[in-house]
Formats: sequence, C-alpha cells, structure tokens
Amino acid sequence: MISAGDFRNGITIEFEGNVYQIIEFQHVKPGKGAAFVRTKLKNIINGGVVEKTFRPTEKCPQARIDRKEMQYLYADGDLYNFMDTETYDQIALNSDTVGDALKFVKENEMVKICSYNGSVFAIEPPLFVELAITDTEPGFKGDTATGATKPAIVETGAKVNVPLFVDQGEVIKIDTRTGEYLSRV
Repeated sequence: MISAGDFRNGITIEFEGNVYQIIEFQHVKPGKGAAFVRTKLKNIINGGVVEKTFRPTEKCPQARIDRKEMQYLYADGDLYNFMDTETYDQIALNSDTVGDALKFVKENEMVKICSYNGSVFAIEPPLFVELAITDTEPGFKGDTATGATKPAIVETGAKVNVPLFVDQGEVIKIDTRTGEYLSRV
C-alpha cells in the first residue's frame, strides 16, 4: 500500500478496479481547509487519462508491472511475434495491443513487453534507434537560415522530419518517444 502523500511520477497504483500510472501529482495546501493531492492518472490498459484528488492519508495498493526484454521477430498480417531470448518462448500480439509502438523498430531488435497479471498491455521500444532513410527530397543550398526541415521516410516505413542537409541512404538517430530526428550517425 502506498499513501497519497508518497505519490511520485511513474508509480502504478490500483484504484477503483483499474490500474493507473501517475503522470503528474501536486501537493496542495490551501489557506483554509485540509491539504490534498491533485493527480493526473493514466489508465495503463486503455490509455485514458483522468484527474483525481486524494487526501494525503488515503492509501492505494501499488500495482506490480512486469517488464520483460524480448526480441521483435516479425509481423505476420495482424499479429506481431516476439521471442524471449533466454527461454526461446514466443508470443504473438495483435495490432490493438501493439499500436504504433513498433513504428521505429526493425525486426530482431529488443523491446520491453509490459504486462499486468500476465496480460500484456504495452510495448516499450528502445529510447533511441538508428535507421536508414529510404526516401526524401533533395535539400536546396541556402535554405538553412530558419532551421527548416523536410519529410523523410525511414526503413521501417515511418515518417520523420529531418534537416535539409540529410540525404537519402544516410543513417539517422531518432528519439522513439517523440519521433524526432536527433543526429546523423
């Protein structure tokens, strides 16, 4: 059990029959009345965000989320296949569970599979990936005064905005959380 006074960002709790992750929290001490904790909670199963207020003494059970490192093997129609590299067990997840988490992940790369009570609810790709650009327009000389960008398609099929000096065939580093170009490799 964790009390509302000990809430921190990233902690997962069980509340009202659902499992939530704390996105934001704020301890509020009004001039009149009792203190309270204002929180923004994200439902880890369906992704919905709700705002709740707690008394600092309220307690919630802490949810245990299992994160397992697995290798992304291949996509087969609507199913995505993953393998545990220690036991060689394979699992297949449907596209609803995967969402667009694999947008920047190539086959045979490692990802984290997040599960709660044995049911997988999310996939965490690596924070940074290096991908080759398969298609982009050529940049024009003298067009760099404003830090302009152009669209490019990387080898996984995802679209990324890159600076004008980046050409087709180059390998770039991408932040998977935001989908932003970081640097050339």
